[in-house]
Amino acid sequence: MQLNFQAFTKSSVSLEGKLPLDTGSKGSKGSVRPKERSFIQVSQALKEALRMRYTKCRIILVVWLVVGLFALGPVASAKNPSEAKTERDRLENAGKVMQEILHVPDDIPQDLIDKARCVVVMPSVLKAAFVVGGSYGRGTLICRTGKDFTGPWGAPAMYALEGGSFGLQAGGEATDFVFLVINDRGADSLLRTKARLGADISAAAGPKGRSASADTDAYMRAEILSYSRARGVFAGISLDGSTLRPDGQANRKLYGNSTSAAKIITESDATAPAAAHTLIAALQKASPHLKR
Repeated sequence: MQLNFQAFTKSSVSLEGKLPLDTGSKGSKGSVRPKERSFIQVSQALKEALRMRYTKCRIILVVWLVVGLFALGPVASAKNPSEAKTERDRLENAGKVMQEILHVPDDIPQDLIDKARCVVVMPSVLKAAFVVGGSYGRGTLICRTGKDFTGPWGAPAMYALEGGSFGLQAGGEATDFVFLVINDRGADSLLRTKARLGADISAAAGPKGRSASADTDAYMRAEILSYSRARGVFAGISLDGSTLRPDGQANRKLYGNSTSAAKIITESDATAPAAAHTLIAALQKASPHLKR
């Protein structure tokens, strides 16, 4: 088969002056003929054009990938149903605990529930102790909505309980805790940052029984009243030294990366997860309106 170099020769004319010529060794045995030199030049030009086109395509692809990652970033960082399963379980357990405690015959006085701006529910907090005791648990904070907490109960934020106590105690048990936040100052303290009970925020063991008086000085001065339930026994309890703080990781899983506990509680556009409906319904039924 004989190669036709005419087309390449014509192309080489347009490329002449743009591409360097391979002069080779004039008159030598291995010198390059003009037509062959033109063919090589055109081949090199085609290769360079293809290489530049390939590089350009790669750059465009990388740019689109970066743009796509930025566009999908908010979606990827938002709540993930599989990752949030543990938090949904906690909300469901908190709802069951609240329902059961509100039906205990000797339970929280009604006037205290009506005065509560917020309620913290910590289901199955693990307490382990031998001389030096400690507690650790995960739960939720739920508040009334609206200005000065005068609206219906809103979306819950996830919180953590951590702390310790000293005393002659031994053993271990799982305990449910319920805290009533009975004034605006106590609610604001919990929403700002972690609060140490008895130091950053005043706390007291809450009275129980529908006929119990909630007007004593101790209850009037306290910002948080705490209750516990273990092995079927429901009682007021003091947790001085323990801390309550927002559980940022749990809140991000439920609501998205840009959401803080304060935003969940104070902003009306936060939508409560379905797992929180039992908790919200129990509180709304027990105390639909704030009474000062």
